[in-house]
Formats: sequence, structure tokens, C-alpha cells
Amino acid sequence: MSLAPVSAPAARTAPGADAAAPTLRTVGVEEELLLVDPRTGRTVPGGPAVTRWAAPAGSDAPGPVAGVVVPLESELQQEQVETATPPRTAMADVAEDLRRLRRAADAAARSVGARAAALATFPLPVAPVLTPDPRYEAIAAHVGLTCAEQLTCGCHVHVAVSCDEEGVAVLDRIRPWLPVLTVVATNSPFWQGADTGYAGYRTQAWNRWPGTGPADPFGSAAAYHAVVAELIATGTVLDEAMVYFDARLSAHYPTVEIRVPDVCLDVADTVLVAALARALVDTAADRWRAGEPVPADPTCVLRMAAWRASRSGTADDLVDPATHRLRPAPDVLAALLDHTRDALAAAGDLAVVEQGLDRVLTRGTGARWQRGVAQATGRLEDVVAAAAERTVA
Repeated sequence: MSLAPVSAPAARTAPGADAAAPTLRTVGVEEELLLVDPRTGRTVPGGPAVTRWAAPAGSDAPGPVAGVVVPLESELQQEQVETATPPRTAMADVAEDLRRLRRAADAAARSVGARAAALATFPLPVAPVLTPDPRYEAIAAHVGLTCAEQLTCGCHVHVAVSCDEEGVAVLDRIRPWLPVLTVVATNSPFWQGADTGYAGYRTQAWNRWPGTGPADPFGSAAAYHAVVAELIATGTVLDEAMVYFDARLSAHYPTVEIRVPDVCLDVADTVLVAALARALVDTAADRWRAGEPVPADPTCVLRMAAWRASRSGTADDLVDPATHRLRPAPDVLAALLDHTRDALAAAGDLAVVEQGLDRVLTRGTGARWQRGVAQATGRLEDVVAAAAERTVA
């Protein structure tokens, strides 16, 4: 992953609220993509071969595929690859990076007769093939069927923070809003050949893993690291990378990593997610510096909100972060916009987010598009082929 921020301080830890916020926080986006055969609509277990066709990280030399000058990383299953943007401050640059990386991944995938598809779950029945790697093999042996059946693709947004204290203050304050962020990225209605009834079934599949979901407020960086150490000490997660909180401190970069979104079918929706993620971090950090207390949202209620977001997407009622009661999706998304409005305006992202939220409410997310293709053609294979085209459109 190539997400080391270019404008955030390099130190991982620093004393409390005296640390200055970055003038404009950098954002980096990781996208997991599926490798598919558009002729058959099936997956292609070509991840290790595809990543060998990309230039190594930091290289200026072109890769074996013309125009591929980008590192691609293998993922848990051989049917996946991962891309990572450089850290950026402008959302226009994030959008261009995402388009470039998707084209590069698709070009590399063609070397093994595949295409790259931004699908958060695979619509058809599939038995994933584990990537040969000692850590992945240890995970597979440890968690059994949960790993054997896991083929999901997420979008992880890294937002720069000045220090771990600021990062944990952010984690404690963005908790109630993460289910709403899930909603705008829902792109996984199908699983093993069936319509799940969910807009974002990836959330359900992913939450079978230990260490996933919302965490209780931590209160301090020391408490956060102590909890992570306790989780590892249980032997249930094998290392820090398996602490899969909905949002966490990155183990490698001075960032908060927000992990709840599905990989989005359209780059514009990914940019919407990235802009909202940065605005949530900015808003939370500002409130921490102002001395505002951490919201007292019970973690069990946040789990219900996340389930509802996964089930409903933009098509039905959602749990309001303020009242914990059901409200229409447009009202809850409007509340998210109001909550982050000042931060969005300060970053120059307000218009992008207003237009993006209007777009997903009007035409729906990737979940609605996938169902539309399936209804029109009657074939999930056509959903796969059309998604491969749309991924790089």
C-alpha cells in the first residue's frame, strides 16, 4: 500500500489536544477489485499473476502492460487485487488517481484473460482460491469456513491525523456516522447466485470475522493501544492487522482508516465517500479541540444502525444518529450533510458532496444499478460483464 501522507506529520504519537491539525488533511483511498471473465461472468483466480505485471512501488519504469506504472497488491483471495492512491488534498486528484488505477488494474487483468470489476460481492456462486502467502494460510487455518467463503471488496479511506491522540479522539466521535457512510457506498446486493435483499450484503459477510464492527469509545491513545493488545492476547486475532474495527488507527501511517464502505461501482461515488470521510474527521477533530464530550452512543445501537444501513441502502428508513429512531434515508443523509457542512466548505468539497448525495438518492447506488441489469437481462453473468465495463468507464 502506498498511502504514506505527504503533508501530515510523520510522528505516530504526540501529546493531546495541543497538536495542530493539518491545514488540509490528505486522503488516500484503497480499492479492492474482483478479477472476472466477462465472457462467462465467472471469477478468475489470477491475482498473483496480475500483480506481477505491474511496476514495483516507486518505479518510474513502465510495466509489462503498456501504461501500467503502478503497484497492484494481492489480496486474501486470488480473485482479487488491491489498488491504493497516493495521499491527496484535492478530490479532483483523488478522482483522477482512481480512474488511472482502475485502468491500470484492468490492463493488468487482461494479461490473464480477465477484467477488473468494482463489485463488493460476487453475484454468482464461487469458491474462492486462497492467495499463497504464509499469513493468509495461517488466517485460513485459524478461522476456517469464514475465510474459505470470504470474497468481498471494500473501499478503505485513510485520512491524515496529527498524532494518535487526535486519531483516537476522531474514532470516538465519528462512530454514530459510519453507518450513514456505509449507505452511500452500498454495492453488494447479490451473494452466491441469489438476491440477498440487502443493498450492502458485504457488511453482513464481513462481520462474520472476529474483530469487526463498531468499537466502544477509547478515550485516549493509550487506551486504544491497550485494547488492541488485549485483543491480540486473546489469540482470536493473530496480529494488529486483524483488528478490523469499522475505523481504526493505521498501523503503518499517521492516518485514521475508515473501513465500512463497499467498493463503489462508480469513481464519483468513491470520491463522495472520500470527501465525507475527511469531513467527518475534520468535524470530529474540531469538536475534540473545542472540548466537546464524546457522544454516548451505545455500541449495540450502532450495530443495529449498521445492519439497517446494509439492509436498506438509500431505499428505505435508516437509524438517525441523533435520535436512534428510524427516519427516511434522504433525511438521514441530509443530517450527515449538515453535520459536516462547515468542514466540507472549508475543504472546498461542499458542492461535490451536495451533488453526490443528490445523485445517489436520485439514481441509487451500485446496488440499484446491479439489480436493474439483472432485472433487464435475467442473467447475473450480464451484471458481472456490465460492471467490468462500468468500472473503467
